[in-house]
Amino acid sequence: MIFGMPTLLEMESLDDTMRLCKELGMEFVELNMNLPYYQVERLEETDYLRELAKRYQLFYTIHLDENLNVSDFNQGVADAYRETVCRTIEAAKEIKAPILNLHMNHGVHFTLSNGKVWLFERYRNEYMESFQVFRTMCEEAIGDADIRICIENTDGFKTYEKEAIEYLLESKVFGLTWDIGHSNASNDVDEEFIMEHHEKLDHFHIHDSLEREDHMTLGTGEINLPQRLELAKCHDCMCVVETKTIRALRESATWLKRNRYR
Repeated sequence: MIFGMPTLLEMESLDDTMRLCKELGMEFVELNMNLPYYQVERLEETDYLRELAKRYQLFYTIHLDENLNVSDFNQGVADAYRETVCRTIEAAKEIKAPILNLHMNHGVHFTLSNGKVWLFERYRNEYMESFQVFRTMCEEAIGDADIRICIENTDGFKTYEKEAIEYLLESKVFGLTWDIGHSNASNDVDEEFIMEHHEKLDHFHIHDSLEREDHMTLGTGEINLPQRLELAKCHDCMCVVETKTIRALRESATWLKRNRYR
């Protein structure tokens, strides 16, 4: 199985991150675009990224900005996000990053006397039209490159999001990321949907979880890790060990080795 590590707040140097990744016997680093030093302009410094990857014999995946909203009703905002994705795809081609990880944006809701009304649900046609544009753009940008944009579960997909995801998954350039910690912390609300589309699983985020707490060290929570890891293995998925500290990452790497996953 192929395991990688996330970018950590404790490590601002990519060189140091790559060194730790190699030390732990992992094979790739997930570059997180929520952080200032992994914005698209930095990802376009591809000579530097390729040199580091060659030096440490590692590769990259990319976590797109969690604020990404290609369905924003403000077209200028939506266009800016789409341009960011296009530029990121071009950088991914240059550095041979096989996975771009994508969160769905729930959008804005209005709270009425009888409950919440999600605007993407209310204006479903406009919402789906935005994903038609997005899918076509991504297909053209990726072309024949070996890149998948993998949609990650967070706190439960909305009904309108499931419709959009199913539309995206009709394309060969889109897949799924199963974040098993998020899944457990949200009472596995997305598990049925994910398993209905299990053939599109390309990527896992693995960390342990206990009730609503997640991003825990492997082996310290309540997730049936062998079951989840066996599924990842069966689908030949890459797995980010998504703990948030160096200590937790080291302890998780030890757990994987002790349980003979590495």
